[in-house]
Amino acid sequence: MPYSLFQGGRRRRRPRWRGRLVAVLLAMLTGFLAVVLLAGHYDDGSRTARAPMAMPTVGTRLPLQDSGPAPLAGGGTAPSPLAVRLEDPRDAVSLRFKHPPRSALMFDLDTGRVLWRRDPTRVLPIASLTKMMTALVVADRVPRGHKVRVTKEALHYKGSAVGVLPKGKWIGVETMLHGLLLPSGNDAAIALAQRTAHTVPRFVRLMNARADDMGLACTRFSSPDGFEDRGNHSCAADLAAISRQLLRTPRLARIVRRRSASLPFPIKGGKIYLYNNNPLLRSGYPGTTGVKTGYTDAAGRCLVASARRGQVRLGVVLLDSPDPGKQARQLLDRGFRALRP
Repeated sequence: MPYSLFQGGRRRRRPRWRGRLVAVLLAMLTGFLAVVLLAGHYDDGSRTARAPMAMPTVGTRLPLQDSGPAPLAGGGTAPSPLAVRLEDPRDAVSLRFKHPPRSALMFDLDTGRVLWRRDPTRVLPIASLTKMMTALVVADRVPRGHKVRVTKEALHYKGSAVGVLPKGKWIGVETMLHGLLLPSGNDAAIALAQRTAHTVPRFVRLMNARADDMGLACTRFSSPDGFEDRGNHSCAADLAAISRQLLRTPRLARIVRRRSASLPFPIKGGKIYLYNNNPLLRSGYPGTTGVKTGYTDAAGRCLVASARRGQVRLGVVLLDSPDPGKQARQLLDRGFRALRP
């Protein structure tokens, strides 16, 4: 029976030593908890207090743990062969446009050195520049010599297209990659996406996974063709990294440097003739090696271009430029002049 109740007609007294024992135990417990809490902020007497951990906000991309250097502003990490080197603010080229692009970058394709920049990490819609990543994912997963079926979904495209794809026919993947990258065919983009991942949404997940693997902090894709601007964006620095990867993929580099192509195709005559939209190739700019054009109302006129003079290879990214061909030529001329031995 509890000691606080009457027992045998008499009140049972509470022993004094029990109260003292409880007080001692409480004091010991309080001291132990204080040590534990302090240990969470101090390692030992020789180390300073740790800063409290900041909680990420919703949508924040967490950095990888124990993965070496922190990501650069344009994506990738300092030892990465793809990330352009935005940490050095000294640009070798000084050029001011009367009507500048919204965002732009000129860089050395081999070293990643930035030669000229204008707001290179500004996130913007990128239109058909999206197709550079589409091509990379297809090249990774569909071997040369395989065929791509022209589906009914591919024929319900919007915007630019190859335009003569025959429903239900099987076409070589290399022909379809040419249709994707030269005339910027949205129909080719849809057919390639379905051939690679069975459905367009699955293919888009592969595109975003590849972007994450490359450390592209500005980039998110919502389609394989870039026709819809919503949810489809990047920045000049990330696009520079994507173009460097594409030009290091021989299968794709051979395509983007072509001004035109005659390819096997299941129509009368057995051939299709495709022409590149790249204004540098169309105007015969010396040493042009690629890469891709893009346009929507929201994105404006966009261009990723590359060229070579001797051993020097330069790349240019222009987003929402009033005249991407002219501005790319001006930048490349200045860049090659600045790097002349």
